Amino acid sequence: MFTTLVRTVILYLIIIAGIRLMGKRQVGELEPSELVLSLLIADLASVPMQDQGIPLLAGIIPILTLLSLAMIFSVATMKSITLRAILCGRPSVVIRSGKFDQEEMRRNRLTVDELLEELRIQGYTDLSLIKYAILETNGQLSVLPYANQRPVTAQQMDISCPEGGLPLILISDGHLLERNLRARGRNLDWLNKQLVQRGCTSPQSVFLMTLDEDGAIYLARKGDAK
Repeated sequence: MFTTLVRTVILYLIIIAGIRLMGKRQVGELEPSELVLSLLIADLASVPMQDQGIPLLAGIIPILTLLSLAMIFSVATMKSITLRAILCGRPSVVIRSGKFDQEEMRRNRLTVDELLEELRIQGYTDLSLIKYAILETNGQLSVLPYANQRPVTAQQMDISCPEGGLPLILISDGHLLERNLRARGRNLDWLNKQLVQRGCTSPQSVFLMTLDEDGAIYLARKGDAK
């Protein structure tokens, strides 16, 4: 029983490390080659987890081999456009100026119902409003409306708006993140003063506290929602 537990933990950690190497992607954003890699790794890991008669290396070596190949292909696709097109494919324009590109839809085996469903999900029901709809290599649909259908920006209205600063979390659920505090050029004395001003006795009484580049503070105490 203990042996099974140890084998499972080892394989789990290796898979987590491998997924991290693939970058921060959701399942729906994986390229075809990455999706295949994920499925193969899961299959390879499940066998030595369940069967103690199979050496642990029989699962680890193929997994490490696949991860190594993935890293090699990842570097190669950054340098070769041709290889990138072979492994990842190319985006396909399925709507041009409000009209279906039926040839591209057939090539990608995309039905009218599937396309209309994706458009409805993004809030488009009138095809005449769409300049381009592009089927990306990860299977997602990017919709670009005509210029006169896009939201008006502050620049177009000649309105000056202050830039919002990027907030960093200083306290998360009572835990102080000193690294972020130092990154904002603040110290513990400054933090304690801010907490006292807002009626907090210690970081443990804070649910969330952030500080942005402009010095704006957001603080939510524990139990405020009750």
